Amino acid sequence: MNFVGSIPSPESGVWDLGPVPVRAYALCILLGIVVGVWLGNKRWVQRGGAAGFVTDAAIWVVPFGIVGARLYHVATDFPTYFGANGLGLIDALKIWQGGLGIWGAVAGGALGAWIACRRAGVLLPPLADAVAPGIAIAQGIGRWGNWFNQELFGRPTDVPWALQIDLVNRPVGFEQFETFHPTFLYESIWVFLVALFVIWADRRFQLGHGRVFALYVLAYCVGRLFFELVRIDTATLIFGVRINVFTSVLVGLAALIGFVISARLHPGREPSVYRESRDGGNVLQTDSDSQVDPTINGDTGIDGSEPEKRN
Repeated sequence: MNFVGSIPSPESGVWDLGPVPVRAYALCILLGIVVGVWLGNKRWVQRGGAAGFVTDAAIWVVPFGIVGARLYHVATDFPTYFGANGLGLIDALKIWQGGLGIWGAVAGGALGAWIACRRAGVLLPPLADAVAPGIAIAQGIGRWGNWFNQELFGRPTDVPWALQIDLVNRPVGFEQFETFHPTFLYESIWVFLVALFVIWADRRFQLGHGRVFALYVLAYCVGRLFFELVRIDTATLIFGVRINVFTSVLVGLAALIGFVISARLHPGREPSVYRESRDGGNVLQTDSDSQVDPTINGDTGIDGSEPEKRN
């Protein structure tokens, strides 16, 4: 047994604070959400939106995203939970044990974002563009939860950065191997690079109308396709190929087509992130605790007019 140059796995992913178990997997997800929302807020204000809206939208996005992520995981690994000798419904609900599908999170989160945007009179595409890099960073942070759980690793390897996996966590047929490809690390690094790339592309080309989000999805799919070909965890197969390989190809193509169509139909960015009312003005929804600052776009209001001076 030679672990020289390999990455050790944590001995435990759970810490007990008295009677309360604190799970590293959940902490990684929560930290990712916090960082993603923070970055999303900054980018939203830069695009002309009201400060704090991304935080408000997260109240809808996060729960819908988590539910969607779990549903996708269970649906694409159905035999594990509901097949012969499956774990059953109770285990299907144990989200803290791992098992969140990114595509379910995107679909569920998009539904939550649509609801939040409809309530606030906000356009969905500019919101998606604002939060796209934050989503990528949140993914990168959340992937470290897989490290604590010793899950979703790749094929056996002896490269210097190989990941040590305890015998109890090795898949059937791989018990004799001790180190594996750390696909969680590969994906974490990849999505951090994706975040930097889409931020650069957004600034360089003034992307709008959902193209930043489409670019993020496309870039992520390229990496995810590779990671899926390396992973050895149990997965639903179609014609002998992991289902997420097909998903990555189809979603990536859809993102590419959406990017091209958007660029042709709507070059540049939206003049406003808000929906227009019937009289041609912008729909703004505020409450007593949150008022839109007319100077949020710099020295002018959201519509480009000079702010009203008050004595």
